[in-house]
Amino acid sequence: MNDTTYARLRKIADQLPESDDIWAVEISGKEIVMMMSPAKRHELIAFRIARQLNAQLERSTPGVIAQSGAEVEDPALGIMRRPDVIVLPEAVLDEEGDAVDPRDVFAVVEVVSKSNPENDYAGKMRDYPRMGIPWYLIVDPRKGTGAVLSNVTPGPEGPRYATSTAYAFGDVITVDTYKIDTSGFPTYQG
Repeated sequence: MNDTTYARLRKIADQLPESDDIWAVEISGKEIVMMMSPAKRHELIAFRIARQLNAQLERSTPGVIAQSGAEVEDPALGIMRRPDVIVLPEAVLDEEGDAVDPRDVFAVVEVVSKSNPENDYAGKMRDYPRMGIPWYLIVDPRKGTGAVLSNVTPGPEGPRYATSTAYAFGDVITVDTYKIDTSGFPTYQG
Protein backbone atom coordinates (compact mmCIF):
# COMPACT_ATOMS: atom_id res chain seq x y z
CA MET A 1 0.00 0.00 0.00
CA ASN A 2 1.38 3.40 -0.83
CA ASP A 3 1.56 6.25 1.68
CA THR A 4 -1.15 8.25 -0.10
CA THR A 5 -3.68 5.42 0.10
CA TYR A 6 -2.97 4.84 3.78
CA ALA A 7 -3.13 8.56 4.57
CA ARG A 8 -6.55 8.75 2.86
CA LEU A 9 -7.83 5.72 4.81
CA ARG A 10 -6.45 7.13 8.07
CA LYS A 11 -8.23 10.44 7.47
CA ILE A 12 -11.52 8.63 6.87
CA ALA A 13 -10.97 6.42 9.94
CA ASP A 14 -10.31 9.48 12.11
CA GLN A 15 -13.69 10.92 11.13
CA LEU A 16 -15.74 7.74 11.66
CA PRO A 17 -15.71 7.53 15.48
CA GLU A 18 -17.89 10.62 15.57
CA SER A 19 -20.84 8.31 14.91
CA ASP A 20 -22.76 6.88 17.88
CA ASP A 21 -22.81 3.46 16.19
CA ILE A 22 -19.02 3.05 15.92
CA TRP A 23 -16.85 2.38 18.99
CA ALA A 24 -13.48 2.14 17.21
CA VAL A 25 -11.94 1.73 13.79
CA GLU A 26 -8.93 -0.15 12.52
CA ILE A 27 -7.12 -0.26 9.19
CA SER A 28 -5.79 -3.45 7.68
CA GLY A 29 -4.46 -3.50 4.16
CA LYS A 30 -6.85 -1.42 2.12
CA GLU A 31 -9.86 -1.86 4.42
CA ILE A 32 -11.31 0.10 7.30
CA VAL A 33 -12.72 -2.19 9.98
CA MET A 34 -15.47 -0.62 12.09
CA MET A 35 -16.14 -2.10 15.52
CA MET A 36 -19.26 -1.82 17.60
CA SER A 37 -19.14 -1.20 21.34
CA PRO A 38 -17.91 -4.34 23.10
CA ALA A 39 -20.07 -6.41 25.45
CA LYS A 40 -19.66 -5.96 29.20
CA ARG A 41 -18.06 -9.39 29.62
CA HIS A 42 -15.59 -8.54 26.86
CA GLU A 43 -14.48 -5.50 28.87
CA LEU A 44 -14.43 -7.46 32.14
CA ILE A 45 -12.01 -10.00 30.68
CA ALA A 46 -9.74 -7.26 29.29
CA PHE A 47 -9.73 -5.56 32.70
CA ARG A 48 -8.90 -8.81 34.54
CA ILE A 49 -6.04 -9.57 32.16
CA ALA A 50 -4.56 -6.07 32.50
CA ARG A 51 -4.89 -6.24 36.30
CA GLN A 52 -3.07 -9.60 36.47
CA LEU A 53 -0.32 -8.45 34.12
CA ASN A 54 0.16 -5.11 35.87
CA ALA A 55 0.64 -6.80 39.24
CA GLN A 56 3.46 -8.89 37.77
CA LEU A 57 4.95 -6.12 35.61
CA GLU A 58 5.20 -3.75 38.57
CA ARG A 59 7.37 -6.27 40.40
CA SER A 60 9.44 -7.63 37.50
CA THR A 61 9.60 -4.92 34.84
CA PRO A 62 9.08 -1.44 36.33
CA GLY A 63 8.00 1.10 33.74
CA VAL A 64 6.16 -1.48 31.59
CA ILE A 65 2.36 -1.57 31.82
CA ALA A 66 -0.66 -3.40 30.46
CA GLN A 67 -3.45 -1.03 29.40
CA SER A 68 -6.20 -0.62 26.86
CA GLY A 69 -7.20 1.95 24.31
CA ALA A 70 -4.02 2.83 22.44
CA GLU A 71 -3.88 2.50 18.68
CA VAL A 72 -0.87 0.64 17.29
CA GLU A 73 0.06 1.92 13.85
CA ASP A 74 2.54 1.08 11.11
CA PRO A 75 1.77 3.37 8.16
CA ALA A 76 4.42 1.70 5.97
CA LEU A 77 2.50 -1.58 6.24
CA GLY A 78 -0.89 0.14 6.03
CA ILE A 79 -1.99 -1.21 9.42
CA MET A 80 -3.63 0.45 12.41
CA ARG A 81 -5.00 -1.81 15.15
CA ARG A 82 -6.52 -1.13 18.57
CA PRO A 83 -5.80 -4.09 20.85
CA ASP A 84 -8.03 -4.76 23.83
CA VAL A 85 -4.91 -4.87 26.04
CA ILE A 86 -1.40 -3.79 25.08
CA VAL A 87 1.86 -4.32 27.00
CA LEU A 88 4.40 -1.53 26.48
CA PRO A 89 6.66 0.93 28.30
CA GLU A 90 4.52 3.54 30.07
CA ALA A 91 6.82 6.29 28.73
CA VAL A 92 5.64 5.53 25.17
CA LEU A 93 2.21 6.90 26.07
CA ASP A 94 3.79 10.28 26.89
CA GLU A 95 5.49 10.65 23.49
CA GLU A 96 4.30 12.94 20.70
CA GLY A 97 1.76 11.55 18.24
CA ASP A 98 -1.52 9.73 18.55
CA ALA A 99 -0.53 6.11 17.87
CA VAL A 100 1.96 3.67 19.34
CA ASP A 101 4.80 2.34 17.18
CA PRO A 102 4.51 -1.48 17.08
CA ARG A 103 8.25 -1.78 17.79
CA ASP A 104 7.46 -0.53 21.31
CA VAL A 105 4.87 -3.27 21.96
CA PHE A 106 5.77 -6.47 23.86
CA ALA A 107 2.37 -8.17 23.65
CA VAL A 108 -1.24 -7.64 22.62
CA VAL A 109 -4.46 -9.24 23.83
CA GLU A 110 -7.68 -9.54 21.89
CA VAL A 111 -10.96 -10.65 23.44
CA VAL A 112 -12.96 -12.12 20.57
CA SER A 113 -16.16 -10.24 19.87
CA LYS A 114 -19.52 -11.89 19.30
CA SER A 115 -20.09 -10.09 16.02
CA ASN A 116 -16.72 -10.19 14.24
CA PRO A 117 -14.54 -13.13 15.40
CA GLU A 118 -12.72 -13.40 12.07
CA ASN A 119 -11.11 -10.01 12.74
CA ASP A 120 -9.20 -11.54 15.70
CA TYR A 121 -8.58 -14.97 14.18
CA ALA A 122 -7.63 -13.95 10.64
CA GLY A 123 -6.92 -10.23 10.24
CA LYS A 124 -5.06 -9.64 13.50
CA MET A 125 -3.32 -13.01 13.32
CA ARG A 126 -1.94 -11.78 9.99
CA ASP A 127 -1.23 -8.18 11.02
CA TYR A 128 0.38 -8.51 14.45
CA PRO A 129 3.31 -10.67 13.31
CA ARG A 130 3.76 -8.42 10.27
CA MET A 131 4.06 -5.53 12.74
CA GLY A 132 6.69 -7.50 14.68
CA ILE A 133 4.66 -7.87 17.89
CA PRO A 134 6.23 -10.86 19.69
CA TRP A 135 3.21 -12.13 21.69
CA TYR A 136 -0.50 -12.29 20.79
CA LEU A 137 -3.07 -13.64 23.26
CA ILE A 138 -6.51 -14.53 21.91
CA VAL A 139 -9.32 -14.94 24.44
CA ASP A 140 -12.58 -16.35 23.07
CA PRO A 141 -15.57 -15.97 25.44
CA ARG A 142 -17.86 -17.52 22.82
CA LYS A 143 -16.21 -20.91 23.39
CA GLY A 144 -14.31 -20.49 26.67
CA THR A 145 -11.02 -21.11 24.87
CA GLY A 146 -8.10 -19.22 23.39
CA ALA A 147 -4.52 -19.35 22.19
CA VAL A 148 -1.15 -17.85 23.03
CA LEU A 149 0.78 -17.07 19.84
CA SER A 150 4.49 -16.28 19.67
CA ASN A 151 7.73 -16.84 17.79
CA VAL A 152 7.39 -14.54 14.76
CA THR A 153 9.02 -16.24 11.78
CA PRO A 154 9.07 -15.66 8.03
CA GLY A 155 6.32 -17.38 6.08
CA PRO A 156 5.39 -17.67 2.42
CA GLU A 157 2.86 -14.82 2.77
CA GLY A 158 4.88 -12.78 5.28
CA PRO A 159 5.78 -13.07 8.94
CA ARG A 160 3.59 -15.35 11.04
CA TYR A 161 3.41 -16.82 14.52
CA ALA A 162 5.12 -20.21 14.48
CA THR A 163 4.02 -21.21 17.97
CA SER A 164 0.41 -21.49 19.06
CA THR A 165 -0.59 -22.90 22.44
CA ALA A 166 -4.32 -23.56 22.92
CA TYR A 167 -6.00 -23.31 26.31
CA ALA A 168 -9.42 -23.53 27.94
CA PHE A 169 -10.89 -21.12 30.48
CA GLY A 170 -9.75 -22.32 33.87
CA ASP A 171 -6.14 -22.86 32.76
CA VAL A 172 -3.21 -20.78 33.96
CA ILE A 173 -1.40 -19.69 30.81
CA THR A 174 1.98 -18.12 30.14
CA VAL A 175 2.55 -15.07 27.95
CA ASP A 176 6.30 -14.52 27.76
CA THR A 177 7.25 -14.93 31.45
CA TYR A 178 3.90 -13.76 32.83
CA LYS A 179 1.12 -15.97 34.17
CA ILE A 180 -2.55 -15.32 33.54
CA ASP A 181 -5.20 -17.26 35.44
CA THR A 182 -8.18 -17.66 33.11
CA SER A 183 -10.48 -19.21 35.72
CA GLY A 184 -12.19 -15.85 36.31
CA PHE A 185 -13.04 -15.30 32.66
CA PRO A 186 -16.78 -15.49 31.94
CA THR A 187 -18.21 -16.76 28.68
CA TYR A 188 -20.79 -14.75 26.77
CA GLN A 189 -23.43 -17.36 27.71
CA GLY A 190 -23.03 -16.95 31.43
